Amino acid sequence: MHVHVLQHVPFEGLGSMALWLQQQSACITTTRLFETPQGYQGHPWPDLSGIDLVIALGGPMSVNDEAPLAWLKDEKRFLADAMAMDKAVLGICLGAQLIASSLGARVYPAVAKEIGWHPVFGIAPSADADTFAFEACTTVFQWHGETFDLPPGARALACSAVCPNQAFQVGTRVMGLQFHLETTPTSALALICHCADELRLPQPHVQTEQALRAVPLASYAAINRLMDKVLTYLVEQG
Repeated sequence: MHVHVLQHVPFEGLGSMALWLQQQSACITTTRLFETPQGYQGHPWPDLSGIDLVIALGGPMSVNDEAPLAWLKDEKRFLADAMAMDKAVLGICLGAQLIASSLGARVYPAVAKEIGWHPVFGIAPSADADTFAFEACTTVFQWHGETFDLPPGARALACSAVCPNQAFQVGTRVMGLQFHLETTPTSALALICHCADELRLPQPHVQTEQALRAVPLASYAAINRLMDKVLTYLVEQG
Protein backbone atom coordinates (compact mmCIF):
# COMPACT_ATOMS: atom_id res chain seq x y z
CA MET A 1 0.00 0.00 0.00
CA HIS A 2 1.36 3.40 -1.04
CA VAL A 3 0.25 6.26 1.23
CA HIS A 4 0.98 9.88 0.39
CA VAL A 5 0.87 12.46 3.20
CA LEU A 6 0.27 16.20 2.81
CA GLN A 7 1.99 17.90 5.76
CA HIS A 8 1.53 21.63 6.36
CA VAL A 9 3.73 22.36 9.39
CA PRO A 10 6.57 20.39 11.00
CA PHE A 11 4.74 20.01 14.33
CA GLU A 12 1.61 18.31 12.94
CA GLY A 13 2.49 14.83 11.77
CA LEU A 14 0.95 11.39 11.50
CA GLY A 15 0.73 10.80 15.25
CA SER A 16 -0.75 7.39 16.01
CA MET A 17 -1.35 6.75 12.29
CA ALA A 18 2.37 6.09 11.88
CA LEU A 19 2.11 2.84 13.85
CA TRP A 20 -1.00 1.69 11.96
CA LEU A 21 0.71 2.34 8.63
CA GLN A 22 3.81 0.50 9.81
CA GLN A 23 1.66 -2.49 10.73
CA GLN A 24 0.27 -2.48 7.17
CA SER A 25 3.82 -2.39 5.74
CA ALA A 26 2.81 0.78 3.92
CA CYS A 27 5.17 2.75 1.73
CA ILE A 28 4.85 6.36 2.92
CA THR A 29 5.78 9.41 0.86
CA THR A 30 5.25 13.00 1.98
CA THR A 31 4.74 16.42 0.43
CA ARG A 32 6.08 18.87 3.02
CA LEU A 33 4.42 22.14 2.12
CA PHE A 34 6.52 24.14 4.57
CA GLU A 35 9.92 23.30 3.13
CA THR A 36 10.69 26.56 1.33
CA PRO A 37 10.10 30.14 2.52
CA GLN A 38 8.03 30.86 -0.60
CA GLY A 39 5.82 27.83 -0.12
CA TYR A 40 5.80 24.69 -2.19
CA GLN A 41 6.40 26.42 -5.50
CA GLY A 42 8.17 24.55 -8.24
CA HIS A 43 8.17 21.18 -6.47
CA PRO A 44 6.57 18.35 -8.44
CA TRP A 45 3.40 16.78 -7.11
CA PRO A 46 3.45 12.97 -7.09
CA ASP A 47 1.85 10.78 -9.72
CA LEU A 48 -1.47 9.66 -8.28
CA SER A 49 -1.62 6.48 -10.34
CA GLY A 50 0.48 4.52 -7.86
CA ILE A 51 -1.03 5.97 -4.69
CA ASP A 52 -3.66 4.08 -2.69
CA LEU A 53 -4.39 6.53 0.16
CA VAL A 54 -3.89 10.29 0.53
CA ILE A 55 -3.82 11.78 4.05
CA ALA A 56 -4.10 15.57 4.39
CA LEU A 57 -2.98 16.65 7.85
CA GLY A 58 -3.82 19.70 9.95
CA GLY A 59 -2.20 23.11 10.13
CA PRO A 60 -2.73 26.62 11.51
CA MET A 61 -3.38 28.29 8.17
CA SER A 62 -6.78 28.76 6.50
CA VAL A 63 -7.79 27.15 3.24
CA ASN A 64 -8.71 30.69 2.19
CA ASP A 65 -5.09 31.92 2.48
CA GLU A 66 -4.38 31.40 -1.22
CA ALA A 67 -2.82 34.85 -1.68
CA PRO A 68 0.10 34.35 0.76
CA LEU A 69 0.17 30.56 0.29
CA ALA A 70 -0.18 29.98 -3.44
CA TRP A 71 0.39 26.23 -3.06
CA LEU A 72 -3.06 25.88 -1.49
CA LYS A 73 -4.58 26.04 -4.98
CA ASP A 74 -2.31 23.23 -6.15
CA GLU A 75 -3.08 21.17 -3.09
CA LYS A 76 -6.82 21.52 -3.59
CA ARG A 77 -6.39 20.50 -7.21
CA PHE A 78 -4.34 17.48 -6.15
CA LEU A 79 -7.04 16.39 -3.69
CA ALA A 80 -9.77 16.90 -6.28
CA ASP A 81 -7.81 14.77 -8.74
CA ALA A 82 -7.30 12.05 -6.12
CA MET A 83 -11.03 11.91 -5.41
CA ALA A 84 -11.87 11.90 -9.12
CA MET A 85 -9.58 8.86 -9.49
CA ASP A 86 -11.43 7.11 -6.64
CA LYS A 87 -8.42 7.09 -4.33
CA ALA A 88 -8.97 6.74 -0.61
CA VAL A 89 -8.64 10.23 0.89
CA LEU A 90 -8.61 11.23 4.56
CA GLY A 91 -8.55 14.85 5.71
CA ILE A 92 -7.89 15.86 9.32
CA CYS A 93 -8.84 19.33 10.60
CA LEU A 94 -7.29 21.62 7.95
CA GLY A 95 -7.22 18.55 5.70
CA ALA A 96 -10.98 18.11 6.06
CA GLN A 97 -11.49 21.78 5.25
CA LEU A 98 -9.27 21.38 2.16
CA ILE A 99 -11.38 18.47 0.95
CA ALA A 100 -14.55 20.47 1.50
CA SER A 101 -13.11 23.49 -0.32
CA SER A 102 -11.80 21.42 -3.22
CA LEU A 103 -15.34 20.09 -3.69
CA GLY A 104 -16.83 23.60 -3.76
CA ALA A 105 -17.97 23.97 -0.14
CA ARG A 106 -17.49 27.14 1.90
CA VAL A 107 -14.92 27.26 4.73
CA TYR A 108 -15.30 30.07 7.27
CA PRO A 109 -14.73 31.02 10.95
CA ALA A 110 -16.76 28.97 13.41
CA VAL A 111 -18.94 30.66 16.02
CA ALA A 112 -16.27 29.71 18.58
CA LYS A 113 -12.93 27.99 18.68
CA GLU A 114 -12.83 24.41 19.91
CA ILE A 115 -9.53 23.54 21.57
CA GLY A 116 -9.19 20.59 23.90
CA TRP A 117 -11.21 17.47 24.61
CA HIS A 118 -14.84 17.89 23.64
CA PRO A 119 -17.71 15.53 22.76
CA VAL A 120 -18.86 14.91 19.21
CA PHE A 121 -22.14 13.19 18.45
CA GLY A 122 -22.45 10.53 15.80
CA ILE A 123 -25.17 10.99 13.17
CA ALA A 124 -26.85 7.68 12.46
CA PRO A 125 -26.67 6.79 8.75
CA SER A 126 -29.77 5.89 6.82
CA ALA A 127 -30.44 2.19 6.42
CA ASP A 128 -29.27 2.16 2.78
CA ALA A 129 -26.12 4.25 3.31
CA ASP A 130 -22.68 2.63 3.27
CA THR A 131 -20.94 4.97 5.71
CA PHE A 132 -18.66 4.84 8.69
CA ALA A 133 -20.64 5.00 11.94
CA PHE A 134 -19.43 6.96 14.95
CA GLU A 135 -20.72 6.25 18.45
CA ALA A 136 -23.58 8.36 19.77
CA CYS A 137 -21.08 10.40 21.82
CA THR A 138 -17.28 10.34 21.70
CA THR A 139 -14.86 12.69 23.43
CA VAL A 140 -12.17 13.71 20.95
CA PHE A 141 -9.26 16.12 20.69
CA GLN A 142 -10.04 19.37 18.87
CA TRP A 143 -7.93 22.35 17.79
CA HIS A 144 -9.67 24.55 15.24
CA GLY A 145 -11.25 27.94 14.72
CA GLU A 146 -12.85 27.41 11.32
CA THR A 147 -15.58 25.15 10.04
CA PHE A 148 -17.16 24.26 6.69
CA ASP A 149 -20.39 23.58 4.88
CA LEU A 150 -20.96 20.03 3.72
CA PRO A 151 -19.70 19.49 0.16
CA PRO A 152 -22.29 18.52 -2.46
CA GLY A 153 -23.19 14.84 -2.12
CA ALA A 154 -21.47 14.46 1.26
CA ARG A 155 -23.08 12.73 4.22
CA ALA A 156 -22.66 14.14 7.72
CA LEU A 157 -21.15 11.67 10.19
CA ALA A 158 -20.80 13.72 13.38
CA CYS A 159 -21.60 17.10 14.92
CA SER A 160 -20.78 19.06 18.08
CA ALA A 161 -22.32 21.82 20.16
CA VAL A 162 -20.23 24.39 18.27
CA CYS A 163 -19.95 22.96 14.75
CA PRO A 164 -22.78 21.07 13.04
CA ASN A 165 -20.29 19.52 10.59
CA GLN A 166 -17.59 17.66 12.49
CA ALA A 167 -17.14 14.74 10.13
CA PHE A 168 -18.37 13.86 6.65
CA GLN A 169 -18.01 11.20 4.01
CA VAL A 170 -18.17 11.42 0.22
CA GLY A 171 -18.87 8.11 -1.46
CA THR A 172 -17.17 5.27 0.41
CA ARG A 173 -13.52 6.34 0.02
CA VAL A 174 -13.36 9.98 1.17
CA MET A 175 -13.66 11.17 4.76
CA GLY A 176 -13.07 14.52 6.45
CA LEU A 177 -12.63 14.81 10.23
CA GLN A 178 -12.60 18.22 11.90
CA PHE A 179 -11.16 16.59 15.05
CA HIS A 180 -7.86 14.82 15.70
CA LEU A 181 -8.13 11.10 16.39
CA GLU A 182 -4.42 10.65 15.65
CA THR A 183 -3.27 12.79 18.59
CA THR A 184 -0.74 11.30 21.00
CA PRO A 185 0.68 12.88 24.16
CA THR A 186 3.73 13.88 22.13
CA SER A 187 1.78 15.49 19.28
CA ALA A 188 -0.55 17.26 21.72
CA LEU A 189 2.47 18.74 23.50
CA ALA A 190 3.84 19.94 20.16
CA LEU A 191 0.59 21.80 19.46
CA ILE A 192 0.59 23.30 22.95
CA CYS A 193 4.17 24.51 22.53
CA HIS A 194 3.71 25.98 19.04
CA CYS A 195 0.18 27.39 19.42
CA ALA A 196 0.08 28.38 23.09
CA ASP A 197 -1.08 31.90 22.19
CA GLU A 198 -4.50 30.44 21.33
CA LEU A 199 -4.94 29.26 24.93
CA ARG A 200 -4.30 32.53 26.73
CA LEU A 201 -7.66 34.26 26.35
CA PRO A 202 -10.58 32.72 28.26
CA GLN A 203 -13.05 31.22 25.77
CA PRO A 204 -15.98 28.89 26.46
CA HIS A 205 -14.74 25.97 24.36
CA VAL A 206 -10.98 26.42 24.84
CA GLN A 207 -9.35 24.45 27.62
CA THR A 208 -6.36 25.69 29.56
CA GLU A 209 -2.82 24.50 29.01
CA GLN A 210 -2.90 22.97 32.49
CA ALA A 211 -6.03 20.97 31.64
CA LEU A 212 -4.56 19.78 28.34
CA ARG A 213 -1.38 18.60 30.00
CA ALA A 214 -3.36 16.61 32.60
CA VAL A 215 -5.26 14.37 30.15
CA PRO A 216 -4.78 10.66 31.00
CA LEU A 217 -3.11 8.27 28.57
CA ALA A 218 -6.34 6.25 28.32
CA SER A 219 -8.04 9.14 26.53
CA TYR A 220 -5.37 9.13 23.84
CA ALA A 221 -5.53 5.35 23.50
CA ALA A 222 -9.30 5.51 22.95
CA ILE A 223 -9.16 8.02 20.09
CA ASN A 224 -6.18 6.26 18.53
CA ARG A 225 -8.16 3.01 18.38
CA LEU A 226 -10.94 4.90 16.63
CA MET A 227 -8.40 6.34 14.19
CA ASP A 228 -7.32 2.79 13.34
CA LYS A 229 -10.93 1.89 12.60
CA VAL A 230 -11.33 4.89 10.27
CA LEU A 231 -8.18 4.00 8.34
CA THR A 232 -9.17 0.34 8.09
CA TYR A 233 -12.61 1.31 6.80
CA LEU A 234 -11.19 3.58 4.09
CA VAL A 235 -8.61 1.17 2.72
CA GLU A 236 -11.04 -1.76 2.73
CA GLN A 237 -13.43 0.08 0.41
CA GLY A 238 -11.06 -0.29 -2.55
